[in-house]
Amino acid sequence: MKKNDFTCMLNRGRFNSLLSVLCIFLIFGSCDKEDPNILWVSQEQIDFPAEGGATTVHLKTDALDGWQISNPASDWVELSQTSSPYTPGKVAISVSSKTLTAREAILTLSAGNASPIDIVITQPASDYLHELSADKTVFEANSLGNSATLKVSSTAPSWSFVNTPDWVTFSEVSGGVGDFTISVSILENETNADRSATVTLQANNTPSIEISFSQTAGIYPSYNLSPLSPDQTGMESSAVALAAKMKIGWNIGNTLEAIGGETAWGNPRVTEDLIKLVKQSGFNAIRIPSSWDQYMENSVTAEIKAEWLNRVKQVVEYCVNNDMYVIVNIHWDQGWLEENCTPDKQVEVNAKQKAFWEQIATHLRDFDEHLLFASANEPHVDNAEQMAVLQSYHQTFVNAVRSTGGKNSYRVLIVQGPATDIEKTNTLMTSMPTDEVAGRMMSEVHFYPYQFSLMTEDASWGKAFYYWGNGYHSDNLPDRNSTWGEEDFIDDMFGRMKTQFTDKGIPVVLGEFGAIKRTYLTGENLALHLASRAYYLKYVVKQAKANGMLPFYWDAGNIGEHEMTIFNRSNNTVHDQQALDALIEGANE
Repeated sequence: MKKNDFTCMLNRGRFNSLLSVLCIFLIFGSCDKEDPNILWVSQEQIDFPAEGGATTVHLKTDALDGWQISNPASDWVELSQTSSPYTPGKVAISVSSKTLTAREAILTLSAGNASPIDIVITQPASDYLHELSADKTVFEANSLGNSATLKVSSTAPSWSFVNTPDWVTFSEVSGGVGDFTISVSILENETNADRSATVTLQANNTPSIEISFSQTAGIYPSYNLSPLSPDQTGMESSAVALAAKMKIGWNIGNTLEAIGGETAWGNPRVTEDLIKLVKQSGFNAIRIPSSWDQYMENSVTAEIKAEWLNRVKQVVEYCVNNDMYVIVNIHWDQGWLEENCTPDKQVEVNAKQKAFWEQIATHLRDFDEHLLFASANEPHVDNAEQMAVLQSYHQTFVNAVRSTGGKNSYRVLIVQGPATDIEKTNTLMTSMPTDEVAGRMMSEVHFYPYQFSLMTEDASWGKAFYYWGNGYHSDNLPDRNSTWGEEDFIDDMFGRMKTQFTDKGIPVVLGEFGAIKRTYLTGENLALHLASRAYYLKYVVKQAKANGMLPFYWDAGNIGEHEMTIFNRSNNTVHDQQALDALIEGANE
């Protein structure tokens, strides 16, 4: 072989090697270069409303590492997830807050070597950032005022009521985020004009809510014209302590409550000598049933005549000057309250109750704790609806007395059960009025087992009882023996009052009790009747005291058939010594 041939062959081999390397480079070089990844999203432009919202976007990619989303607006745009190795996938996008200026955010979706995709989020400006709502925007009340509830819901960090008049109160005047149940009270309108006001419920960056209030004028003007600061001088005793000082009481019946005037029902004017006789006979408390409606100077304004206020004050002075405890009430008074415990009469009766008690309480304000006030006498109530009305009358009484101030701020007040009937009271009187001073309330019931104590003529359903109690039944007139209402009945009834009131620190005034004298009987029949009557009176007083009750005997002053009279008021002497002895013995046992 020639040298040139060898060289040529060598060169040819190098060329082939280079060619082989080049082929290999071209082959493998083309395999290393990848195609772009697939990336797809269902929405690239999302326009949320001003109040925000939520939507879901779907996406897919063939990138082995999955996908990612960058969120530069994480302070107002929320994503259910920002990356995932799984595909296809989905992302929930939400905007929950509002903005006062329009805003935009660009979310960047990327995967593998795919070209990134921008997802544009927009939200227009809102007029308000937060929500504020109230379930009522109109409140109306009569002259006595009322209470209601208002439900407020807020997403604002703070809210408040503004422009509130002094006759409207809210249990909460401001708050923050959440739901609130607010007590709203409209106070009594003591003016002679209707009134109205608009209260604004407001919060920053939130629509305000206007709440309107309106109230009718008072029926009568206010008589609380000279309220005093509270004065506890001479008023130190609580109701319980005062009850312990009261031994046994007596009613000046059919006198200051008599329709037509103090002497219209046959009794003479009350004198201090009569009060002294009562005191000397063993009583240390007097109840003064009083009428007021017939003594109005002006029925349009419910103003009570000054001379009548002075007369009642004079009789109270007779009692207090002789160290007697004394109760002044509004008695039957032609029934304006007692016969109208109904919703349709509630406004006008409460108005008169307030007007009368503001005058009575102001005029008698300077007496010490010897004087007690009682709301009514025997209010006609038979059911829960009527009881609710009666409770409003009692609450008006308490509020009116307390509003006059001075010693009345601490005076012991007495409220009556429905019909002052023990069984009805036990069933229907489930609460006492609200009082601003604790421990200054008493309740009142009366006790008359009808067939023995009051029944004068037989009826188709039963006969009058002449004889009462163990050991006092008649063999001569067995059909006149009591068949109910005897010792076990008294024990049961009085025991109920002890459980319901006395045991809870509320003394019970037994404001009236008694039994008529059947003087048409003769001989041993009369003697047994009188003995059983005396036993009855003694037993009532004894058991009343044992159960924490304060007994006040009813004395109407009449002398004759069916009387219950202890004292002859025409000459200020004891008329019924047997009954008097029984009462005092019962109080001393």
